[in-house]
Amino acid sequence: MSWKKDEDSDDLGALMNLDHSVVLQEARVFNETPIRPRQSRLLLAKIVFLLYRGDSMSTTEATNLFFSITKLFQCKDMSLRQMVYLTIKELSTISEDVIMVTSSLMKDMQPTSEITYRANAIRALCKIVDPSMLPGIERFLKAAIVEKSATIASSSLVSSLHLFNEAKDVVRRWGNEVSEALNGKSLSQGSSFFGSSSSQGQVVSTSNIVQYHAIGLLYAIRQHDRMAVLKLVQSFSGQKSGGWMGGGSSSALRSNAAHVMLIRYAVRVMESDSSLAPQLHGLLEEWIRHRSDMVSLEAARAVCQLKDVSDKQLTAAVNALQLFLSSPKAVVRFAAIRTLNVLARTHPEAVQPCNVDMEGLITDSNRSVATFAITTLLKTGNEASVERLMKQMQGFMAEISDEFKIIVAEAVRSLCGKFPSKHGLFLGFLSGVLRDEGGYEFKRAAIEAIVDLAKHVGECREVALGHLCEFIEDCEFTKLSVRVLHFLGEEGPATARPTVYIRHIYNRVVLENAVVRAAAVSALAKFGAAPRADAALQRSVRVLLARCLDDRDDEVRDRAAWGLRMTAADQTRGRYVRDDSTFSLAVLERRLVAYCADPHAKSARFDFAAVPRISRAQEEETRHRVRLDAMDQVLTGSTLPATQAAGAKEDTPKSAGAGAEEADRAAQYARQLAAIPELAAFGERPLVSSQRAAELTEAETEYVVRCVKHVYERHIVFQFDVTNTIAEQVLEQVEVAMESDDIDGLLQPVVAMAIPVLRYDAPAAAYVAFERLTEDAVAASFACTLKFIVKECDPATGEPEEGDDGFDDDYSLEAVDLGPGDFMLATYIPDSDTLWESLAESESVETFALSSFSSIEECVAKVCDLLNMCPLDNALAPRSKAAHKAAFTGKWLGHAKTVARTRMAYQKGAGVTMELAVRSEDPAVSELVVSAIA
Repeated sequence: MSWKKDEDSDDLGALMNLDHSVVLQEARVFNETPIRPRQSRLLLAKIVFLLYRGDSMSTTEATNLFFSITKLFQCKDMSLRQMVYLTIKELSTISEDVIMVTSSLMKDMQPTSEITYRANAIRALCKIVDPSMLPGIERFLKAAIVEKSATIASSSLVSSLHLFNEAKDVVRRWGNEVSEALNGKSLSQGSSFFGSSSSQGQVVSTSNIVQYHAIGLLYAIRQHDRMAVLKLVQSFSGQKSGGWMGGGSSSALRSNAAHVMLIRYAVRVMESDSSLAPQLHGLLEEWIRHRSDMVSLEAARAVCQLKDVSDKQLTAAVNALQLFLSSPKAVVRFAAIRTLNVLARTHPEAVQPCNVDMEGLITDSNRSVATFAITTLLKTGNEASVERLMKQMQGFMAEISDEFKIIVAEAVRSLCGKFPSKHGLFLGFLSGVLRDEGGYEFKRAAIEAIVDLAKHVGECREVALGHLCEFIEDCEFTKLSVRVLHFLGEEGPATARPTVYIRHIYNRVVLENAVVRAAAVSALAKFGAAPRADAALQRSVRVLLARCLDDRDDEVRDRAAWGLRMTAADQTRGRYVRDDSTFSLAVLERRLVAYCADPHAKSARFDFAAVPRISRAQEEETRHRVRLDAMDQVLTGSTLPATQAAGAKEDTPKSAGAGAEEADRAAQYARQLAAIPELAAFGERPLVSSQRAAELTEAETEYVVRCVKHVYERHIVFQFDVTNTIAEQVLEQVEVAMESDDIDGLLQPVVAMAIPVLRYDAPAAAYVAFERLTEDAVAASFACTLKFIVKECDPATGEPEEGDDGFDDDYSLEAVDLGPGDFMLATYIPDSDTLWESLAESESVETFALSSFSSIEECVAKVCDLLNMCPLDNALAPRSKAAHKAAFTGKWLGHAKTVARTRMAYQKGAGVTMELAVRSEDPAVSELVVSAIA
């Protein structure tokens, strides 16, 4: 199709200059007699282009145009008819009464029509048909699914898949026909299509593309039935499946694309039911040896992405990927190396056997393959090979796109923490790439890598700051200049020669735009307000800030005035400069939403002290981890949930951001408890903490019970989550009886809430609440018994048998302990060193011999759980196996700031010897926290 006969005409320019009103005026050509096919076809193309370009069209215009186009059905020109179908589909969403064209489309769907007519008519009709009218054309679509023409069969299958979301019940009835299309032969001998006797003798299409579309539709029909999906996978894997779908074999599935989909369905079954993983893992290993590269690569990728996969299970997949690295096809090499690159993040040892083959790809003509090869080698190689790889990487950085430059920068960033002794090599490489051409994201990734080096490797801090100063002298990105200036203001004052950086910062005040000037003024103020700043340095900074008071930008002048005020008083300086904390944004958002929604709360000021804080380093670490996982998901097509990608598991030890995580969990529980009338009154005083759920039964028992402790200022609530795992029983009046000899005069029971009805596999919660009669912490152990009425029921309906009054029963649970750590809110406290010094008079110290621990890591994780405090810095990551120091912070009942410090020494055979020192704003709290270990 051409717009003009002149070959020198600019077709794209003619399209871009189309005018909406002119095209609608030209639509009169559709009403001419006789029909002019070529002019009509070109005009239809213009209309479709306008719609794709985003031009708006009113309902009236679209309707008039739609019915004008329907007159073109009188013309038998094949090319014109195809454009008519396409335009009808596009206009159907904005036109009215489009259903009127149904008769014309159904006429083209008749078996006597041309194949091209039938296929396009099916697509157009399914686009405009109302779900209520679907039964009227059902027989046409069912017949089309088993047509011998691949074009017609695929059109019907794809259209049925689009209809599935709107008419699930109707499309599910077509399962037999879809199975016939998938198997490529007529299996049914009695189904009726046009009133005749079934498909006896009918030839079904054997096209590969039909199988691909058929397996997609069949999965959509069966996706909520895990066993049906399992049988679908088994029927085309050479395994017997009980005769379902005829007991097909792997030879019946000829389409490689269908095989790929089958592998993905197998993985979904494995993820939904872990008990089937061993069986289906064997199928994946068989598919890894498939003759098709596409199928083999997909199976290997699926194995590499399985949860909790072992190195032994990875062997077959890695071996196959290793062979693909030497493939003559660039796309196969790229797919293999990218899969290995992702796997190297979690299982570097499994990828190491491929190192020799990957080194051969460093000089690959495809730079994308070479980039992934080097970054994978950097993850799996040792310290000796890093220098050689970095030199090879410098050679082709200018030849690859920014997307792969970012991957390289992130790989180098991860290496900075793995091989800190090579900091000179890394800094040289990163400073070099900053001088090259590149976009914002690439330069940002390189800057963040340098910042990480400066933070975690003290020996290279001043060199790294020097490179950053050089970068901002000629930086085209305002955001990056602001980022570097902020970092210079944070780290520069602590260096031996801070005046070196002041010169570079003040140059930005003179030469840059208002945003950068404002950031430079703030950085200068931090130099003058730093604790180590001498009088001469402060005077110099104040002179520079005073010059900024005449700046033409309001923001710059305001920051300069604030900086002069901040550098004038030591008390103000400590408040603004030394506070390296920030609010936990997730918890702050929840508290603000609850505050705005409560009409009674607005009479009082919002309590910011109740919102937990985290360090800025922890916030940056979390953001960096999420960013890396998001980038991996983009590269690999992974759809893992964010929480899983970030590694947030409830049963893992507390991380550096434990304070924020626990407070976020407490905020969610607080919303749930406030919705319960019997417990809502406790919410008048904020919920201090909600502890992690503790298992009170084994996972395989008939009744599974977990306990969550909620601590308020004056009350303690025990939440028991109960699950009934017996399908033949219904439990009524389910409650937990708690008894203790340690609570006399300390706790008084006030609320006991039972679960009215507990059905099979439907968890529910029972509650027991106590009021505190003393201001002191309570240490007690509760004996717990689950009490309930048992009634027999029909597993199919879940309803108790008629006339069954049931019988009383009870079930013993593990004891629930209440200790000092339950009253502590784990939160980050900025400048904890200064707080520690100011609380010297309230110190409590105790030494413990902990012989049951076999390592310092195990001991410090247990201490963190018992104290329920926020670990600082690398408290949970000891660098030495023999000795370790750790610090923790928290607030007792959400108010009294508390700092705990431990010193640990490990000796083989003797366990861990630990000294615990605690200081608190409330002197009595120090002894209580120490007693949590005893």
